Amino acid sequence: MTGEGHDCEHTHDDPQPAAVRPRSDWQTVAGYRGRSTGHAYSTRVSDTHYRPLDAQVIPRFAGIRTFMRAPHVTDLSGVDAVVYGIPFDTATAFRTGARFGPEAIRSASALIRPYHPAHDVNVVDSLSIVDYGDLPVSPGDTERTYAQVKAALGPLVDAGVFLAALGGDHSITLPELRALAERHGPMALVQLDAHADTWDEYFGQKHFHGTTFRRAAEENLLDASSSVQAGMRGSVYGASDLEDARALGFTVIQSEDLRALGPIDYAEIVRKKAGDRPVFLSFDIDFLDPAFAPGTGTPEVAGFSTVEALGLLRALRGIKLAGADVVEVSPAYDGHGHQTALAAANVVYELLALRALGGAPGA
Repeated sequence: MTGEGHDCEHTHDDPQPAAVRPRSDWQTVAGYRGRSTGHAYSTRVSDTHYRPLDAQVIPRFAGIRTFMRAPHVTDLSGVDAVVYGIPFDTATAFRTGARFGPEAIRSASALIRPYHPAHDVNVVDSLSIVDYGDLPVSPGDTERTYAQVKAALGPLVDAGVFLAALGGDHSITLPELRALAERHGPMALVQLDAHADTWDEYFGQKHFHGTTFRRAAEENLLDASSSVQAGMRGSVYGASDLEDARALGFTVIQSEDLRALGPIDYAEIVRKKAGDRPVFLSFDIDFLDPAFAPGTGTPEVAGFSTVEALGLLRALRGIKLAGADVVEVSPAYDGHGHQTALAAANVVYELLALRALGGAPGA
């Protein structure tokens, strides 16, 4: 197995992160190596290629939990992809607990390895990946949290790195889109979800996890005519629940139709709709059946298996991802084996692979 990397820990007495210490330091630390050549890290920050810890030196059950055991880094020099958490669940409508989603996803990601056999790509060779940590949030105050998230994402968007968020409830997607739209303009949405999330309000609130994509369309953050929502199922309050999404311009593919289409035809619809637009991919873990992902706030039966979900994602090879998120993981309702968090971690890995293969928008 591969996956060599380096430790980014530092102390208050040593304010310089390990990633930018002189090379001599690196040569004294067994198992922390640099690029795929196996050489020690360059002293030049611009040459840094971040990698996960080497599992042959630090076992996967050990160490501080970051996504894929990547270094926790906030200096964006030499970074291609940032995984970060938004631990917020004030905007949930039923079961809370998604504020603990980022922590659970990180822990479950410890088993993920660098090479993706289905795509024949080494994700950590192709992308310099870091865990940026969690963004600031204000429990109980959705709109203040939106402002905090958008402000925190500004430097990351300016740096042009790929942004992969760990939710958090689905309301957190709106400030992500607000930040990214300042660079990319209206994006194409690819949404895999049991719900369309296009209600106008809930209990008089315009901002909660069921209104996200109506607000995004109204704010011109998304081009609804270029966007595809897929996997919708379960009981609703009325026929208008899905028709309202279509009226906004979204292409809505209900779960039965998605199964009939299969991955190849689904991906063709996405490519045709998205065209040359940058894509934001939002994966709500309730897209999966509760048998595979019980740890979520609004579960719906007759969902998709992990095999089906990964097949759909892998068929999207070549799309130009500007950003992505995986949301609604609520660990308190997960099984003893943490299967929901494990599924979510692997979805994030698939999204990183798609970015590695498709490159940045405009590239």
